[in-house]
Amino acid sequence: MPTTQDKDILRTLAEQVAEIAALPIQEQTRQLWRSLNALRPVRPMVMIDQVCWNEMNVNDELTLRCEDPECRGYEDFLRRTLYQWKHFRVDMVVEPFLRVPKAVSNTGFGIGALDEAAVTDPTNSVRGHRYTNQFDTEADVQRIQTPQISHNPVETERRLAVAHELFDGMLELRSEGVDPYLSLWDPISTWMSVEGALWKLADQPELMHKLVGRVTDGYLVMLDQLEEQGLLCGPQSLIHCTGAYVEELPAPGYDPAKPRTKDLWMFGLAQMFSTVSPRMFKEFEVDYASKLCERFGLVYYGCCDPLDLKMAEVRMIPNVRKVSMSAWVDEERGAAEIGTAYVYSRKPSPASLAWDVFEPEAVRRDLQGTREVCARHGCPLELILKDISTVRYDPQRLWDWAALAMEIVEA
Repeated sequence: MPTTQDKDILRTLAEQVAEIAALPIQEQTRQLWRSLNALRPVRPMVMIDQVCWNEMNVNDELTLRCEDPECRGYEDFLRRTLYQWKHFRVDMVVEPFLRVPKAVSNTGFGIGALDEAAVTDPTNSVRGHRYTNQFDTEADVQRIQTPQISHNPVETERRLAVAHELFDGMLELRSEGVDPYLSLWDPISTWMSVEGALWKLADQPELMHKLVGRVTDGYLVMLDQLEEQGLLCGPQSLIHCTGAYVEELPAPGYDPAKPRTKDLWMFGLAQMFSTVSPRMFKEFEVDYASKLCERFGLVYYGCCDPLDLKMAEVRMIPNVRKVSMSAWVDEERGAAEIGTAYVYSRKPSPASLAWDVFEPEAVRRDLQGTREVCARHGCPLELILKDISTVRYDPQRLWDWAALAMEIVEA
């Protein structure tokens, strides 16, 4: 239970967040995202996400002081929000509300990973994994279960009651459903290992069709359950670390009490397919992912996978609006393929923050080069720095990267 001290800490932090959220720049930034996402950009946009928070604490700005575990969760979110706004805000939006997650349970596919972890920094959640392949025959595929969704309304009401006790008069509270994550091949790669799955694609393609087909069908049933029970999330602020503000969503007929998949963004990716041919990409990813993507209002596609040589296949996926251009693409080719049809979602390499010496001018050249290639081809552009595993315990590197990026996009 929250103590008086916990409440005082959280209300002080919430008051600071509420003051920032009320600034006119928040709506101005939302509108810049809407323009970009409508393919009518005012300027390129910048986001930073998936930060190595274990290396960020300076002057105790991130030190947690609450005692109650539930309060510490809120405190962590509020302190990170204030820290990011102060040090590397770029084009973040601070919302005037808190999302309180509904008590939704998902049984999943019934398959867990068998793996060994390699830990280099025990304070960092980023680990190396060696996975064991668990799928050799069609009998193994039959072990995959259909996810079952359930909701505990009593627990949801308890969470809301605690949040109201803590934040009433400070921040609006929103009871939030599930924001779906529907990668087909990320879970499969943990069940089989990337190497194991790639060998099976070549050696036993029918087995892999049955496997990915079963996962696809499971996701579709899961979405049906979330829709029927009114357990999907409301309008998103972010989709895969980028601004999700858009004029087209939610779709006409939207009911906040019962959101539909067509009211939402979804993101798709097949990172382990980086080395497969466009033909195999279509056969094992596009043909299946399209069944999921067609249900959603808009789609962000891609992540670390280089897609500059697979845009013909990406264009087959329904409702795509943003396409990831990772650090491994030929930027000129990617920009020529994207043109004005999609947002060119550039993922600059976070390795620039991890070298022995941080080189701001190298970062400047890289980001400026992206802006120039997109200008030549008319691409709506966003720069998304993510997957930041380390800054070598020098947070100033990230702050400097943010300042450089904003200087370039606002020039």
